[in-house]
Amino acid sequence: MSRKRGAALAAAALIAVLLIGANVLPSSAAQQPPQITTEILTGRAVFTDNVDLKIKTKLDGKATKVVNAKDPSRTVTGRFTLEDGAQFPWHTHRGPVVVNVVQGELTYVGADDCVERDYPAGTAFVDLGHGHVHTAFATGETVLVATFFEAPAAGPLLIPADAPTDCSI
Repeated sequence: MSRKRGAALAAAALIAVLLIGANVLPSSAAQQPPQITTEILTGRAVFTDNVDLKIKTKLDGKATKVVNAKDPSRTVTGRFTLEDGAQFPWHTHRGPVVVNVVQGELTYVGADDCVERDYPAGTAFVDLGHGHVHTAFATGETVLVATFFEAPAAGPLLIPADAPTDCSI
C-alpha cells in the first residue's frame, strides 16, 4: 500500500470515528430537562386527636367527587420550585393534597379527562389522591406549597403511574 493511500485511509478512519462518536456520545452542550426542586418544610406529623377529613370537588361540567380520609394523619408540607417547562411525571398520592400556587402558573392534567386546568399565582386546588392519576407542568418559574394528607411514614410522596394512552401530554 502506498504512503498516500495509507494516509488517506487513516484520515478516513479518523473522520469516521469522530462522526460516530459525535452521534453516539452525549454532548456536554445537550440541554438538561427543566428541573423541579423540592424543599420539605415540615416533618411528617400525625394528628393527636381523632380527625376525619372529607373533601368534595366539583370541576366545571363534571360530577362531584368525594374523598373520605378516615385517618388523614401523617401530614407533610413541601415547597416545589419548577423551572419553566418542568413537568411532574404521571403519578398519584396516598391521600389528598392541598396545593397553593405561590408564583408562576401550574397546568394540572388529570388522566381521567386529559383536560388542562391552569392555576396562576394566588390560586389553590385540591388533588384527591387515592389513585387519581395526574401530571402538572409549569409556565414560567413556578413555586408551589403543598400539604399532603395520609403521607407515608417515610419515602416518596408521589406514587408513579403510567401515562394514559389517550392524553397528548
